[in-house]
Amino acid sequence: MRFSSFGSLFVALLSAYSSFGQRPAANLSGQWNGNLRIPTGATLQLQLNVQDQQGRRTATLDIPTQNARNIAVDRVETKGDSLLLTVSAIRARFAGQVSPDGSLLRGFWRQNNAKLPITFEHTAATAAAAPATRRGGKASRPQEPQAPFSYQAEEVRFTNKNAGVTLAGTLTLPPGKGPFPAAVLLTGSGAQDRDEAVFGHKPFLVLADYLTQQGIAVLRFDDRGVGKSTGNATTATLTDYTQDAEAAMSFLRSRPDINAKKVGVIGHSEGGTAGVRTASQTQPPAFLVLLGTAGLPGSEVVVQQALANARLKTKDPKILAGVEQRQRALIAISQRVADVQLAQQQMVAVLMPDISLPAEQMNQLRAAAAGQAAAMTTPAFRTLLGDDPAKTLRAVKCPVLALGGAKDMQVVSSTNLATIEKTLKSSGNRDVTTRELPGLNHMFQTAPTGALDEYGRIEETFAPTAMQAISSWILAHAK
Repeated sequence: MRFSSFGSLFVALLSAYSSFGQRPAANLSGQWNGNLRIPTGATLQLQLNVQDQQGRRTATLDIPTQNARNIAVDRVETKGDSLLLTVSAIRARFAGQVSPDGSLLRGFWRQNNAKLPITFEHTAATAAAAPATRRGGKASRPQEPQAPFSYQAEEVRFTNKNAGVTLAGTLTLPPGKGPFPAAVLLTGSGAQDRDEAVFGHKPFLVLADYLTQQGIAVLRFDDRGVGKSTGNATTATLTDYTQDAEAAMSFLRSRPDINAKKVGVIGHSEGGTAGVRTASQTQPPAFLVLLGTAGLPGSEVVVQQALANARLKTKDPKILAGVEQRQRALIAISQRVADVQLAQQQMVAVLMPDISLPAEQMNQLRAAAAGQAAAMTTPAFRTLLGDDPAKTLRAVKCPVLALGGAKDMQVVSSTNLATIEKTLKSSGNRDVTTRELPGLNHMFQTAPTGALDEYGRIEETFAPTAMQAISSWILAHAK
């Protein structure tokens, strides 16, 4: 059997934050991105998310290559310029040192007797070091807006009273008195900040800036347990996220500078799934924009993800058939075996190759397999495997714009857009627009292939063609 452990992508994962009693010596808050090369030649992208607040340090780990997000870091130890992290869920540890300028974290990643060198780069430092991040005379994130702005940006807080959660965000208002049409931005899977920051990009910051300049007010907010929002990211579910979205819409409707009849939702990936669910509530959105959102059942989306990524590496039908068979076997285990430890053991057995390899390689492959198994047994992932958008989409009666990138390797646009359109129209919704945008990936960047490891290397944060499509459609429906 040909081993392929890195083609599997996930719909959503449990958000998990851990707290630690030691007082950090230096502020390491932000994202730390690194590439871990394993003996097979494959590269795993790792992202450490660190928050230092009020003398406490919290951390989570993302593995975007596997679309595994918010894996809990159980222990953080700081001594001088050294940092030690323990991630029990995937039996991993990292030990490294922070560079004198605070921009790099160099050390070794250990899993199952494997020891691999890795260097993490601090995104905050990358943004500040302009000369080091310029290529071809352009800044590495040229779309990111800089103050002063031509519009008003207001720090706001609103409450989900039923959950007792206070959510913090930024409301951007066009010039003038209004009342303005408005959109709530909902982030993708995992606990994310108001800018949906990933790999040095801030897609929602760029999108909000563009839409506000076109005359649309925009509210973006930190997810529960992230940034300045209260609540527990560990226990948050899709249902909770939907309720938070409703609270955001209610907040906007209460403001005199917002047109209460023209408050809609723009959801990216899983944020689109939450947006769809808001449409079945008492006060549905006035319009709904779905960006890279699933229309197929969650289990089928995961299979398509694995195949789409495998096709970037091979066209061999036998290998592709093996990838599909293995992915369906993993899904079946996740859905059938309730005991987490037993399920993970069975998944690792499915993922490991049945050929002889040197012990060091086997240990490293087993560590990667354990990480994937841990991601596929979280409560959130298991819940979303059983999600069937066809059922929730039938309740959507407001106007809908669904966009997908032709090079989206996470939510394949051709099949998912077609299903969204068919389901909505068959349930009586006649104001439905779907568009597949050529050359764009899941993050709506212009991409060479759409592979996940391109996200951080692409300078473009959000393709102007996609932002123009969103704004023109909203304005047409906000007249």
